[in-house]
Amino acid sequence: MLSWKDYRLRNLNIRLLLYTAILCYAGILFLTSATMLEGGNAVNKQMIGLVIGFAVMVVAAAFDYHLLVKLAIPIYGICLTLLVLVLLIGQNYNNARRWILIANSFTFQPSELVKMGLVVFFAAYFSYWVKKEKLNHPLVILSSVGLAGICALLVYREPDLSTTLVILFSFLVIIYTSGISYKWIFGVLLGVAPVAVFVIIRLVWQANLILAGTPPESGTLIQNYQMNRILSWRYPELFPGLVYQSQNSIMAIGNGGLTGKGLFNTTLESVKNGNFLVEQDCDFIFAVIGEETGFAGSCIIILLFFLVAAECVYTAIRARDLEGRLICVGVGSIFAFQSFINIGVASGLLPNTGIPLPFISAGLSSLLSSFIGIGLVLNVGLQRKRD
Repeated sequence: MLSWKDYRLRNLNIRLLLYTAILCYAGILFLTSATMLEGGNAVNKQMIGLVIGFAVMVVAAAFDYHLLVKLAIPIYGICLTLLVLVLLIGQNYNNARRWILIANSFTFQPSELVKMGLVVFFAAYFSYWVKKEKLNHPLVILSSVGLAGICALLVYREPDLSTTLVILFSFLVIIYTSGISYKWIFGVLLGVAPVAVFVIIRLVWQANLILAGTPPESGTLIQNYQMNRILSWRYPELFPGLVYQSQNSIMAIGNGGLTGKGLFNTTLESVKNGNFLVEQDCDFIFAVIGEETGFAGSCIIILLFFLVAAECVYTAIRARDLEGRLICVGVGSIFAFQSFINIGVASGLLPNTGIPLPFISAGLSSLLSSFIGIGLVLNVGLQRKRD
């Protein structure tokens, strides 16, 4: 069902569309370069994803978000069902069960759709169902935390720590924007302090056992392999096998210098062409960006992600109602946080964890999720309050 009563095409955010188009075009260029020695299968899939994604974005922009928030309960139910389903029948790859096989080599990653689904759900929760005067009621806050925590826990069990953090971060941004009292914020911080101390003590205990060569078999807060990634980031000389990818990524970015070695280069001095990068079409595609376009090109890509997030915030400020505002800040927080994690990992700023770079990394699920997010923001912008 489409509703055009409050739509004004003159409010279409051309800047957001332009930034998105540039990122998509850059994604095809860098993906082509990253996979030029392997054939064009990944690029062909990405092109198909762009066509489907554009159509999905148009539908998301045209489907009145006020009606969408009324469907928030079924949306949450679908998200929950998909997360349970992937744990039961999902495809296992590199000790992670995150994908459902659709057909042939096409797989679907439910957690990508869940990110945007939860944005809509909590936008409805804090604006459509909860009266403003009841927002700070303990039952309201605790129930929202529980609903977010269930989905986050299911994603974490895949395991997918990075996407879990993205979901939790977007939830915190949404609940803050909804107008939660600072009494709750400071109260939670005070209450979390003892828990944080306990968590740090347990993590230090686990880290010390691993460094001593006797990794614990139970009683850990995170998996031993996840702790190994953190320790390898802190003590790379002790985990040469785990830092191989990260160090090569940093080398590739540094190898690009100021202006890079150029797109589609075949020089043997390239880290990419020497097959020293794994997942260079997805999690570490920023290393390809850094090597081929240098510091200048990397800054442009980072600036584009900043502008996309800024347009989401700008649209939120001009939204006609709270649900529209919450949708925009939720989507913007996902783009900002996810791109920060991906670039931070590729540049060595953060420990190694796998997460795609929106619009650029290979992966249809991530691409479609990103287009849904853009469509939702465009939807809110088309119905913004009158100037």
